[in-house]
Amino acid sequence: MKQLPPLNALKVFEAAARHLSFTKAAEELHVTPGAVSQQIKALEDFLQTPVFRRHKRALLLTDEAQASLPILREGFDKLMEAGDILAKKADAGRLTVSVAPSFASKWLVPRLDRFQEEHPDIDVWVSADMNVVDFAVDDVDVAIRYGPGGYTGLVTEHLMAEKIVPVASPQLLTGDNSLKNPSDLINHTLLHDSSTEKDPGCPTWPMWLKAAGVSHKEGERGLKFNQSSLVIEAAVAGKGVALAKAALALADLEAARLVIPFDLTTPSEFSYYVVHPPSKSSSPAVKAFKAWVLKEALESAEASDTQEAAA
Repeated sequence: MKQLPPLNALKVFEAAARHLSFTKAAEELHVTPGAVSQQIKALEDFLQTPVFRRHKRALLLTDEAQASLPILREGFDKLMEAGDILAKKADAGRLTVSVAPSFASKWLVPRLDRFQEEHPDIDVWVSADMNVVDFAVDDVDVAIRYGPGGYTGLVTEHLMAEKIVPVASPQLLTGDNSLKNPSDLINHTLLHDSSTEKDPGCPTWPMWLKAAGVSHKEGERGLKFNQSSLVIEAAVAGKGVALAKAALALADLEAARLVIPFDLTTPSEFSYYVVHPPSKSSSPAVKAFKAWVLKEALESAEASDTQEAAA
């Protein structure tokens, strides 16, 4: 490795080059002009070439010095950035989790108090976004993704499978147009989750009705939402009947805000996965979160099976 020029001399050179004045550089650096001159001489002795030339009492840079100045300034910026990183205390108590908004609101956030009870020293930051996180750019430790799996370059662990169930408010089970059979859907508004278009195996209402043997010419009509959580909230409010992701609807099913009116469940081709870059594998916070969320997912899947069996 080549020997680096003296960094203090480079710092003085950058200031003198910027001001084109030893006196002004000295004022900025809180040293004497003589000290600036000594540092410049030390740099020139090291480089064995001058960096300044004097012309009619003016201080000018040599062509080589002028060309090197932008690179030197960029180098100092990088050194400052590295210093900030080194000076920053290890923030082992912070964990940033990237997750889709609907999964965050309907599944993850309602459970986070249990994680906080187990790990009060870890502060969880939830980043809810539909965009897939880029770990090389974004300040994220771990993510929960809904998809086919096979995320190249990432440590990937299967969290839980998903299935699609019809859900409705209990109030739709009574009255003149009560839901008793799939054919009764003709008298109710269908709630559509347009976010499932990214999941090719997720059934739409026309697909579900066909599987149920129901002739419904209005299967494409109804209310459409671009977030799964909004579809579920609309069903809770009695606005219609939805095809919902069972994991996301679980809390409302357990609280009897929703019911499964028909026993016709469709497994999704997509699943939930916990992913993170290999560099995060040794992080205590990531390890703790993974262990906790896998345990919660197992309990959630068991509870979902119970709700489906009781339908």
